[in-house]
Amino acid sequence: MPSTPKWKLKAGATWRDKLHAEHPNHGRIVPANSAQRKRGIRTVLIPRPLDVDALVRRVAKGRVVTVGELRDALARHAGADVACPMTTGIFLRIVAEAAEEAAREGKKRITPYWRVVDSGGGLKAKFPGGVAEQARRLRAEGLRIVPAEGKKPPRVHDLQQHESTL
Repeated sequence: MPSTPKWKLKAGATWRDKLHAEHPNHGRIVPANSAQRKRGIRTVLIPRPLDVDALVRRVAKGRVVTVGELRDALARHAGADVACPMTTGIFLRIVAEAAEEAAREGKKRITPYWRVVDSGGGLKAKFPGGVAEQARRLRAEGLRIVPAEGKKPPRVHDLQQHESTL
C-alpha cells in the first residue's frame, strides 16, 4: 500500500520534477558551521538529488547501504569532508517517491531506494509504503529482517554481511 506523502507538490509537478530540479546550491561545497568545525569538519557538500539517485542505483540486489555510508560516499566523490545530512535525507525521500512514481507508470527498472537503511540496519518509515513495504522488498532479495523491538524499527539481520560498498 503506497504511503501518502506529507510533502505537497505544486499542481502539475511530479516527484521526478523535484529529482531533476536544478538549484544554485546543489552540488556546492560550503564551509562548515562552527559546531562542525569544532569536530574537525571544514567543508560540507550540499548534494544534488540526481547524485543521491546515482549512488543508490549502484547498490546491488541483496545488499544495503546505510544513510551514513551514502553521505560519506557523496562527500568523498565531491572532495568534501561530509555531505549535509538534512539535504541528503530530503533528496533520498525524493528519490524514493520518484521511483514509485515511475513504477506506477509501468517502468520496470527503478532506483532501489529500499536498499538504504539507517545506521544499525533500521528500516525507514518515511519511504513509500513504510517499513512494511521496505521489509517485503528486502526479504524478496534474500535478506532477513529482525522484527521491531520497543521503539526500534525492524532492521536488517547481520547488517555487515549485506553492506554494499560505494
